[in-house]
Amino acid sequence: MSNFVFEPTRIASLPVSGSDARFPVARVFCLGRNYHWGDAQNAVREVPAYFMKPATSVIDAMGELAFPTQTQQFCHEIELVVAIGKDGFEISEEQALDHVWGYAAGLDLTRRDLQMAAKAVGNPWEPAKAFDGSAPITPILPASRDGHPRQGAIWLSVNGVERQRSDLESQIWSVSEIVSQLSHSVSLRAGDLIMTGTPPGVASLEAGDVINGGISGIGEFEVRIGSRPAD
Repeated sequence: MSNFVFEPTRIASLPVSGSDARFPVARVFCLGRNYHWGDAQNAVREVPAYFMKPATSVIDAMGELAFPTQTQQFCHEIELVVAIGKDGFEISEEQALDHVWGYAAGLDLTRRDLQMAAKAVGNPWEPAKAFDGSAPITPILPASRDGHPRQGAIWLSVNGVERQRSDLESQIWSVSEIVSQLSHSVSLRAGDLIMTGTPPGVASLEAGDVINGGISGIGEFEVRIGSRPAD
């Protein structure tokens, strides 16, 4: 047994749909735009950039979500989450789905004002994206049980008013392409999560807002935004 200088942090994990097992989370990769936001459908596809969230940002999508500090523009982004179950490097598109353990619906919560400030001067996005609890995710649906979705509604509403709606088939890059592209940049590991981008309709949240969202055939959630922290 290793002689650690202090007790290691507990492994982050997510529930598995229909099971008492939990999926251990390694790393969280997040794609930039993967849906058309008013740009031409036939525009030349550009390989999306990615950023990362720590595993500590992952929480179960349920109950109350803490309103983060240091922001006046706290925004929602509904996304398909891909859970990797098999290590791989330079994976081909044809073999990519063999590395996918399952799927979930997730929120990429964002301090949008910090993101815009970072963009303006070319700084990293982590202060806007990587705060605690910034990745609420539903139970993971095993691909071995339900296959690999290629279509299905993805949607989000706030206080009963729909803000985001699209379909998985509208993603600019497919899951196979995303897994393959990412694996040519880093070695993927079992336990990695990939958040695959959000449809248009991103907007700000306020304390007390109730968010409902989900992806057809994969998972749904309802969460409430907690009070703003004191200045």
